[in-house]
Amino acid sequence: HTVQSIKEVGLPAGYSYVFSGQVKVLEETTWNLVLAMLLASIFMYMVLAAQFESFSYPFIIMLTLPLSIPFALFSLWITGRALSLWSALGMFLLLGIVKKNGILQVDYTNRLRAEGMPVREAILEANRVRLRPILMTTLSIIAGLIPVAVGIGAGSEQRASIAVTIIGGQTLCLLLTLLVVPVAYSYLAEFEAVPWGEWGSRLLGRARSSVRPSDND
Repeated sequence: HTVQSIKEVGLPAGYSYVFSGQVKVLEETTWNLVLAMLLASIFMYMVLAAQFESFSYPFIIMLTLPLSIPFALFSLWITGRALSLWSALGMFLLLGIVKKNGILQVDYTNRLRAEGMPVREAILEANRVRLRPILMTTLSIIAGLIPVAVGIGAGSEQRASIAVTIIGGQTLCLLLTLLVVPVAYSYLAEFEAVPWGEWGSRLLGRARSSVRPSDND
């Protein structure tokens, strides 16, 4: 808004403007934050892959990470707050919070499947059972951050940006998480159920049968 206002007013010849304060700091640290988020995502994937002993399940859980950023930005816009260093820090913290819902869903679904339950029934049962703890943890986080989001006292505006970012991203992302994770899990289960070895053998056999012997043979 400030840049647009300056452009509309226009400056006389020989005059220029520069930004300082949080705008300058945010501009200087933007790439550092992006790099930190990428590294954090890589480390989270490594930890989840070790926990689930799988390279595919961490992808399902981490689908919630890119979904949380647009909702965090929307919460800033709806509350009339600008993107700042503190709100960017809130997004960084949000990445570590939103994945907990997916962990609860995927972990319990795997446990049910290990007990012999079919995939579809395991997904439905896991979401039904884990819905309550997911809602409880989400409401606890929101309730704990509401006093910070209200912004009372010195320096409250900066802390409020962090709280608003986490509250908005966590609340709105929760709705999609309950849908995206089960759907992604079902597609992964279908993909794993495909007999790729048998399919490859059949394809190789057809390729060999279609090759005609040469005249010299």
